[in-house]
Amino acid sequence: MGRAIEFMMADRQNNLWSAYFDEGVYVDPVSAAGLVRWDSGGNRLWGYSAPQGVEYIDTVYAFNVLDRIAWATYYPTFPLLEVHADGRFRLRKNPVPSPLGMAVQGDQVLMLGSGPRDRRDRLHRCRMTADEAVIVEEAELTMPNGAPLKHYARPVGRGERLYLRGTSPRQWYVLRV
Repeated sequence: MGRAIEFMMADRQNNLWSAYFDEGVYVDPVSAAGLVRWDSGGNRLWGYSAPQGVEYIDTVYAFNVLDRIAWATYYPTFPLLEVHADGRFRLRKNPVPSPLGMAVQGDQVLMLGSGPRDRRDRLHRCRMTADEAVIVEEAELTMPNGAPLKHYARPVGRGERLYLRGTSPRQWYVLRV
């Protein structure tokens, strides 16, 4: 399934989605698309190809999968990519630079992180239009006790939920759109 897999997630219809980072995209033909959909038998069914004038995927930063749809933001320009299992996709302008995680429900998307690593605590709620995601609310995410959010593992987006692991492997927090 290629090299340098950043994310590997299945949807409820047994589609397997793999998203890659630069060390695979530039050296491995399987990973070169940056985002690939497979069937449950490991057969490649679809690979992303950026439209003319749009940057290709270098590294997928945030990823979410549910119900035959995958969502991704990717380096270098961080558009919001919505891909359906039948291969249709839509790109939207994204005002959140380098988000690390996202949750999606209807026309709402919640993105965590922004810009330099010192802003990993920024939470952005956006409303999607046909062409862009528009920020409607921003907040600083803190721990349940009000302490600053300093370190966390890579967030996992699954539909309307964004799962965030705390300081131990058994400590998880859930954010919802």
